[in-house]
Amino acid sequence: MPLQPRPGAEIPALTVRVARAGNPHGTTAMWIRDRLDGLFSDEDFTAWYPRDGRPGLSPA
Repeated sequence: MPLQPRPGAEIPALTVRVARAGNPHGTTAMWIRDRLDGLFSDEDFTAWYPRDGRPGLSPA
């Protein structure tokens, strides 16, 4: 599975509003995303994926 890096995977504003409305105190996944966003990028992981095959999912 090759990894096709995508620069800055943004979360749509409506998705953020709905997630915050449904989880006002946040979730573990939201906490991690808020604090570690930007620490790693897809380019940091391209060597972990083979060059051929179906596209892999972004580790971010």
